[in-house]
Amino acid sequence: MPKILLITFGPSEAAVASGFVAKLGGDVTVLALAATGPSAYNVLDAGFSEIPPSDTISTGVADIARDYDYVAAVSSLAAKDLLARLAGHLDWPLVNDVTAISGTKEFQHPVAAGAAVETVRVAGDGVILTFRPAAFPGSPAGGVGTTEAISLAVSSGSRRTEAAAKSGTRPDLAQAKVIVSGGRPLQTADKFEQIIGGLADALGGAVGATRAAVDSGIASNELQVGQTGKIVAPDLYIAAGISGSTQHLAGIKDSKVIVAINKDPGAPIFEVADFGLVADLFEAVPELTAQIRQRAVAQ
Repeated sequence: MPKILLITFGPSEAAVASGFVAKLGGDVTVLALAATGPSAYNVLDAGFSEIPPSDTISTGVADIARDYDYVAAVSSLAAKDLLARLAGHLDWPLVNDVTAISGTKEFQHPVAAGAAVETVRVAGDGVILTFRPAAFPGSPAGGVGTTEAISLAVSSGSRRTEAAAKSGTRPDLAQAKVIVSGGRPLQTADKFEQIIGGLADALGGAVGATRAAVDSGIASNELQVGQTGKIVAPDLYIAAGISGSTQHLAGIKDSKVIVAINKDPGAPIFEVADFGLVADLFEAVPELTAQIRQRAVAQ
């Protein structure tokens, strides 16, 4: 039976990966780089309270990974950074953003900003993969595995000079069922938090942003949604003041319901939205937030 090393960067990733590893098929071991809860799989716990930069741990992870047939991780910037380095250390092929498995070593993933799907057949003994968990639905695996504390070698290299703490109690973008995103028309960080954050909090959801909003400094990097940010697949995605660039749409295409609010009726976002509202976001979003809060109080 093939051996799978699932590398996780957070406590919930082993659960959301269950559909993928079941489809891949094999004996799963989790290499937990950050704290992990009870797992159905056997866990190698590296015990980092803060994960070191990937260039300082890639050699140590490669020493563990070479004993497996597949090395996989949920698609994220951190995963792609580390797994690309592993591919170099091990000289194994790497396929990012896998959305389907069509053979033992045949995978499908989006290309051209999601406009097409490419089928990749890889050769060699080992394969490295990042995958989009929304493409592999499944219930968390049952049972309880063992946990073994390990000492993962950390070499000299880059160092982290600053870390931005996640604000409040909002859910993580990758696992959120509701996401409210805003674009550059919000103009300032205060307006972004008040309007986009206000609606997200009323819905119990996460906050997202376009690359333009991040580049202009009104939203933090960790909120960027899109091909060059985070790939998301919530039950509800609300895009306020977002025109709908190709790279942003590539990051939200797996959302179950997309709602667009934009004063430009010709905005490309309306072409993919399930529901659209042609309106000024500065009027529509606060009104929507107030209505939601009033109903919550009434209930």
